[in-house]
Amino acid sequence: MSLSKKKEEPWYIELPKTIFWAVGIAIVFRSFLFEPFSIPSGSMIPTLKVGDYLFVSKYSYGYSRYSLPFGIIPFSGRVMESTPERGDVVVFRKPGAEHIDYIKRLVGLPGDEIAVTGGILHINGDPVKRVQVTQGLVDIGLVIQQAKIYEETLPEGRTHLIQELSDQNSMDNTVPVMVPEGHYFFMGDNRDNSRDSRAEVGFVPAENLIGRAEFLFFSHNGKASFFEVWKWPFAIRFDRIGKSID
Repeated sequence: MSLSKKKEEPWYIELPKTIFWAVGIAIVFRSFLFEPFSIPSGSMIPTLKVGDYLFVSKYSYGYSRYSLPFGIIPFSGRVMESTPERGDVVVFRKPGAEHIDYIKRLVGLPGDEIAVTGGILHINGDPVKRVQVTQGLVDIGLVIQQAKIYEETLPEGRTHLIQELSDQNSMDNTVPVMVPEGHYFFMGDNRDNSRDSRAEVGFVPAENLIGRAEFLFFSHNGKASFFEVWKWPFAIRFDRIGKSID
């Protein structure tokens, strides 16, 4: 008995089908599993650098309308919701300008009282412990200044590094505020160069959370263009690729 060979479809039918399935798989992966993001500014130095590329886990906190591309399915709240932990590095949509993605560190949970006094973060009236680990010169545009790197320890014991130019800048002294229910308070690790919940961003609603930053999959220092192939080996930060984000 001979087996009949399946008739192949014409290329003009096969190609659109292939593209459809490829796009569908990419949308599902991006919407429900991991989404790539790049770091365009220095607000999270020293944890994240300009030119870092990272994956964000979309399932960490459940899903909202902003989990889907362009928020194409409008609904309120979150489904399969999980509570973020203090210290997580989170990508979220800026309140009032939801087309803009921000990445910051979560420092204030619902019901917390948050204040900054003399550059030191206070949570519920208690100063957060910080210990200087190093200092060095940083280029902030028109001038070069000394920056100090501290290890900051949150109440639950999680530690991370922050950068301070001074403890007397505009956002180093803030009035105490209470984080409302269903909202979170975020700060950048580069404390003197971050637009965050202390001023411009304000409290971030839970439904604006996109996901938790997990690890770097690529990083470059910006000193080689796409066409300068011979410079790539010197521009890629190989030591940062695969690094987890704490």
